[in-house]
Amino acid sequence: MAVIEKLAFGNTGHLSTRAIFGSFSLSQAGQDTADEVLETLLEYGINHIDTAPAYGDAELRVGPWMGQHRDRFFLATKTDQRTYPDAREQFYRSLDRLQVDRVDLLQLHNFTDVVNREIVMRSGGALEFLVEARDQGLARFIGITGHGSLAPKMHRQSLARCDFDSVLLPCNYLLMQNPKYRADFEDLISYCREHNVALQTIKAVARGLWGDKPRSRNTWYEPLDDDESIRKAVHWVMGQAGVFLITTGDVKVLPKFLAAVAGFQEPPTEDEMADMVFRQGMQPLFDQL
Repeated sequence: MAVIEKLAFGNTGHLSTRAIFGSFSLSQAGQDTADEVLETLLEYGINHIDTAPAYGDAELRVGPWMGQHRDRFFLATKTDQRTYPDAREQFYRSLDRLQVDRVDLLQLHNFTDVVNREIVMRSGGALEFLVEARDQGLARFIGITGHGSLAPKMHRQSLARCDFDSVLLPCNYLLMQNPKYRADFEDLISYCREHNVALQTIKAVARGLWGDKPRSRNTWYEPLDDDESIRKAVHWVMGQAGVFLITTGDVKVLPKFLAAVAGFQEPPTEDEMADMVFRQGMQPLFDQL
């Protein structure tokens, strides 16, 4: 089995595998399934887990792993609360669910709304708790995550106001064909490289919205499913130097995703990607800017 590349995760001092386990895939899973996923992660040497209280039972499923494997993983969770007391209460609940006394990274979840950002950043807001948690050693680092077309622009604005250690946002071939999104993303990644901020990406293997199709995967969007398309989609994102990829939110697609990351050598050509988009009938997940 090929070894998955590790890169410095921003300024944290941690070398994280380029594939970070996205535990949303465990949101509706039982512990037996979760433990099978753990074995897959260990086989590939994955050493970084991303979870959140909003991911159903995910924190509960990751928790039992920590007793035996805490030192193997850089552990990240999130808060989607906007005030200090609510964020504090939710975070301590996450510690209980994860069966740990600290995490490595605490992130503001879906931090892309202008009004909510002002609530979070003012006195008594959730950011005040994140800084306190970092200062007290409950979370070693703090970050922001976001969805939608405005994520790179909003993250860049937020980084100008606070020295976050990491950002997380969508990145895939089709989304980056949007000139405005691509320009905003490139501005963000340039800033992150200059200031040593870790940049995590999601939605690498998104095919499009489900539409009228019955949902057969544990994701709100329809993922690519065949090995070759997943390989091309993953390798294209890996061609963005220095970025990390959060794995797909479905346990059945996960092994294909990890195999693609492990097998990376060079990104596919534009012609190969355009052909895949046509053959798969791929559609953007978000409205155009």
